[in-house]
Amino acid sequence: MTRTAESLVIFIARIALAVLFLWGGAMKLLGYAGFMGYLHTKGVPYATIAAPVAVAVELLGGIALVIGVRTRAVGFLLAVYTIATAVFGHDFWNITDAAQQQDAVVHFWKNIAIAGGFLLLMVTGAGRASIDAMRETHSGRRG
Repeated sequence: MTRTAESLVIFIARIALAVLFLWGGAMKLLGYAGFMGYLHTKGVPYATIAAPVAVAVELLGGIALVIGVRTRAVGFLLAVYTIATAVFGHDFWNITDAAQQQDAVVHFWKNIAIAGGFLLLMVTGAGRASIDAMRETHSGRRG
């Protein structure tokens, strides 16, 4: 695969991951009271701190992915965040209803797969269609 094709695939991956987080962050912000209630029902510690942090991580992380800025660090941060949301938000091991448990299992493993995508971005970087690449070119670094 050519370097240009690889960069295009990485760009598409960044957009695909970003859309999920931009949409999720916007919906959390628009339905903030409901989101707070959800966090409380899940027993999330320090929900009044966790809620604005979650909104900020999703919105700012999504924007960073789209423009390709600090992609390796953002990839790591969003991987950790996504695993944490899997553990706190899709805790299938605490659900007794079979249908709800199955739904939570699917969402849990989807979050783990998404975290895998973020870890790949952490390793590959943003590709050439990014602010990261422009910074490297401007500073004379390659990488």
